[in-house]
Parts: sequence; structure tokens; C-alpha cells
Amino acid sequence: MSAVAMTSAALRWRPTSMQVLVFGIIALALAGNAMRSFVDGTPDVATAATVFCGVFVQALPFLALGVVISGLIAVFATPDRLARWLPRRTGTAILAAGIGGAALPGCECGSVPVARRLFGDDTGGAVGAAALTFMLAAPAINPVVLVATAVAFPGHPQMVVARCVASLCTALIMGVAWARFGRPEWITRRLPRPHHSDGSKWLLFTEAARHDFLSACSYLVVGAAAAAALHVLVPTWVYEHLAGQMILGVITMALLAVVLALCSEADAFVAASLTMLPLLPRLVFLVVGPAVDIKLFAMQAGMFGRAFAIRFAPVTFLVATLVATGVGLLIVGPQ
Repeated sequence: MSAVAMTSAALRWRPTSMQVLVFGIIALALAGNAMRSFVDGTPDVATAATVFCGVFVQALPFLALGVVISGLIAVFATPDRLARWLPRRTGTAILAAGIGGAALPGCECGSVPVARRLFGDDTGGAVGAAALTFMLAAPAINPVVLVATAVAFPGHPQMVVARCVASLCTALIMGVAWARFGRPEWITRRLPRPHHSDGSKWLLFTEAARHDFLSACSYLVVGAAAAAALHVLVPTWVYEHLAGQMILGVITMALLAVVLALCSEADAFVAASLTMLPLLPRLVFLVVGPAVDIKLFAMQAGMFGRAFAIRFAPVTFLVATLVATGVGLLIVGPQ
């Protein structure tokens, strides 16, 4: 191979996500002693590190379980198979999709392409409404998320019930809204031609699980870091003011859920770490996050089209916030 060819190949090389992860772990291991000395000598950094590790370590097992189940679904529960199981009547299909979402664990990153595949070329009626209901229900009320919420909020089982009820109601309302007001012309992105892989089911499972884990884990790191920063950087009087202003606290936590874009299998631990806030704003955070955030808006724009995303995301945000607040007042109370 000539020197020019070798130089060209070197310039084209791009590290994979797994290589970046391995290099990062090695770098952190080598810098461990220096970092430990810095943390020990800086109280604020030590507090932030404690919060970060607590959130990350608690959430990691549930995140791993979620991506394993997501990988199994990617192999055995294909979108075409799910589409054949849907009832033809709109109301029944929406309800079945909501319940089916609860029984099929997965993160919101995986639910968007599945929902688009369920849409197929029929962008209206029962199929479209059921697809959107599934997309909102699957990452919000599946067993992994509910168990993680119960572990994150020990002594507050009402948070699990309220999250399940509010998220399911949000999904059903948005499904009905699409059946009533949705327009086929808003779906501007067509489905790509399917390509068949010659890989084994084990290869498909490992690739799907690896992709989901690395993607979701990156959002967990960002969320844990944000929770740690909120404990250290934001003055105590800000939280005291939010605690005394329920409406302001609800709006702030709803917007925070959109910006942080956490994985639904880990967001409960971030919300639980914000002990300076009442339960109601934290419930709104848990309901809004899996329904609409920055990464979901980008994925929906890419899979469905920008015309769909700019209509669907704001309405979902409003519905999720109002439903979570109403359900929270009934089940959790203004605390």
C-alpha cells in the first residue's frame, strides 16, 4: 500500500462509540489518583460526585435490563407482526396499543421507529392513532420503568400509580386526537425500503442491545451530571421559591424534562434526587420526559417529517403537563 493510500485511510478513520467508551474508561482509570485528590480537596465537587454516582449506579441495572428486553423485541416482535395484531376499530386499537405498550418494555428511542413502521403507508385512521399511542405508552408505563420508579421513590407508592395513570392517559388522549384531527399530509417522510440482514438472531440481538445501551447510557450520564450540578450550582433559595410556587415548579420541571432528554428507564432516579422539590413537580417531570423532549423531537422529525413534529410535540407537551398535574393533585396531592 502506498503512502498516499495509507494517509487517506487514516484520514477516513472515525472511532466507533464502543472505542470511545473504552478509551474513556482507560483515561479515567489512569487519572484516578489525581481526580480523587481533587475531589477530596473540593467539598462542592465531592457533593456533586456523590450525587452523580448515586443516580448513575442506581439507574444502571434498570437501564441494562431495559436494553436486553428491547433487543429481544427487536428480534422476535417485528413491527409487521405488531401491525397484524392491532384491532381494526379505532377506539379498540388505541386502547390495545396503550396496553400493549405497557407490556412491551423499551426506551423512547426505540418506540419512535417502531411507531413509524406501524404507520406504514396508512397514515390515518386506526393504524396511525394506535401507532402514536404505542409510541407514547411503551417507554412510559412498561414494567421496567414502573419498578425503577418504585425503587427510586421508596415509601411513595402513589408516585408509581400516578405516573402510570397520567402517562397512559396522555398516550390515549394523543391517540384519539390524531384519529380526530390528524392529517396524512403532515407525514412527509416515507418509509425506506426494507433490507434483509443475513446475520443470525443472536447477532441482531447483540447489535440492538449494544446500540440501545450506549445511546441510553449517554443520556443517563448527562442527566446524572445535570442532577449533580443542580445540587451544587443552584442556590437553596431557588428551590425554596419553587417549592412555594407550585405552578412555577410544575412549569420549570416540565421544561427541564424536555431539555435534559433522559431515558425513561433512568429518569426516576434523577427526579428522586431532587428532594428539595415537592412530589407533584417531580411527577410532571416523569410524565413529560418520555412523551416529548429534544431528542424525541429530532427523531420524530426524521422519521415522520418536520410538519408532523412541529405539531405533535407542542400538543403532547401541553397534554402531558396538564394531565400529570391533574392526576398528581388527585393521587399525590400538592406536596
